[in-house]
Amino acid sequence: MTVQTDAQRPRIVKTKTLPTFDVHSPLTGAVVGSYPIHEASDVDAAVARARAAGEWWSALTFAERAKRLDAWRGEIARGADELALLINTEMGKPVSDGKLEIAMALEHLAWATRNAEKVLGHRSVSPSLLTLNQAASVEFLPYGVVGVIGPWNYPIFTPLGSLSFALAGGNTVVFKPSEFTPGVGHWLADAFDRVVPEHPVLQVITGLGDTGAALCRSAVDKIGFTGSTTTGKKVMAACAENLTPVLMECGGKDALVVDADADVVAAADAAVWGGLSNAGQTCLAVERVYVHQSVYQRFVSEVVKQSAKVRADADDGLIGPITMPSQVEVIRAHITDAIAKGGRVVLGGLDAIVGNFVQPTILVDVPEDSLAVAEETFGPTLTITKVTSMDEAVGLVNANRYGLGATVFSRKNGEAIARRLRTGGVAINAFVAYATVPSLPLGGVGDSGFGRVHGPEGLKEFTFPRAMTRQRFPSPLALTTFARSARTDAIAGTLVKFLHGRN
Repeated sequence: MTVQTDAQRPRIVKTKTLPTFDVHSPLTGAVVGSYPIHEASDVDAAVARARAAGEWWSALTFAERAKRLDAWRGEIARGADELALLINTEMGKPVSDGKLEIAMALEHLAWATRNAEKVLGHRSVSPSLLTLNQAASVEFLPYGVVGVIGPWNYPIFTPLGSLSFALAGGNTVVFKPSEFTPGVGHWLADAFDRVVPEHPVLQVITGLGDTGAALCRSAVDKIGFTGSTTTGKKVMAACAENLTPVLMECGGKDALVVDADADVVAAADAAVWGGLSNAGQTCLAVERVYVHQSVYQRFVSEVVKQSAKVRADADDGLIGPITMPSQVEVIRAHITDAIAKGGRVVLGGLDAIVGNFVQPTILVDVPEDSLAVAEETFGPTLTITKVTSMDEAVGLVNANRYGLGATVFSRKNGEAIARRLRTGGVAINAFVAYATVPSLPLGGVGDSGFGRVHGPEGLKEFTFPRAMTRQRFPSPLALTTFARSARTDAIAGTLVKFLHGRN
């Protein structure tokens, strides 16, 4: 890989000859790229450059940053065909799905650009009766340098949820893309460099787990992480050494709930797309379904019929391969455990796993303590469970330690059911719609992490609030002074009783 000189604003700080790692296409097994494994010193140098660049970037007005971010959005949109093909090459997703991912990401980038000033800008707030002599205001300031550790399964949509909002808030960013999709990370940074050539506002570092750990232990001011819960705990432990705050977007075991009055065909379509798209490699994927007994058989039949049309194939399949070789064994273990505990396969099964391609697998009668129900599978599998009531369904959904998202299908009771679910987002009569609405926050609870991307909450995630007061005139009731009199204390006591004692 060619590395630019300092005068050319390098994306990667390379001080010596570094070892490299190869990226293999999961579609063909061929090597499709080779990238340096950056060490702690390289990471620290990148952060230092970002710190210096931040003096310029944070000093720009919201409008000036918006102009540059809009230009970046244009670069991504015009290069969508090339970028989607790169996604397909590196992680195996069908090109059409890559384009869909890019489109959703651009919507959120546009929202962050247009709303940053309204959400984060200086605004006056009202003082209380006791502090009427103060003019009060609040504004949200950038942390400084944000480190972003991105995933491979949605290498555009997911990291842009952090990159876009961190940059719009005035931060500079050091971005470590997944070792499975480093080329996508470089593509984004190169596009940014074309429209912001002045300073290295967005830099990319590449490597394996040690590189990510070095970023966590560097002088960054915040880390935005997306990945598994297991890795997230390691990230938090490393960040704790410097009290570096973290945004954690971790795993999920999302459920779909089907009520007795649901549109069964539409619910099945949502379950099939939600569970099988991207070969199930989605933190928000539907992995378990709870169906009212009165529509259970119809629903299972419809899911099997629709799923049978979905094939994993390297050429023209609707879904691609399993990107991480190790995940194939997780999927196999979950199916094996489900069958051993009494679950039945109604489509697919162990024979559906050939190499790193897994055909859709639908399981029924799977106990709640099985791996396929309790743990994140991250493959094109679904468990479907019959319930006698929505009370039972809600209880089973909430019993899981993950709490990222959920979907409810019901013509009359959708909102009532949704409000009882302990998840960061719920979609009613459509799969994962909340993640596509730019003004809504996205994130989870429990083992799914904490913090939010998207919406106003996403902008505030990468900033800190600064409160400010300005005394307009001396207080007639000066309380914060050793010179206050007994009469002042008496008046204050009477006023407090008047304001609050009647409640």
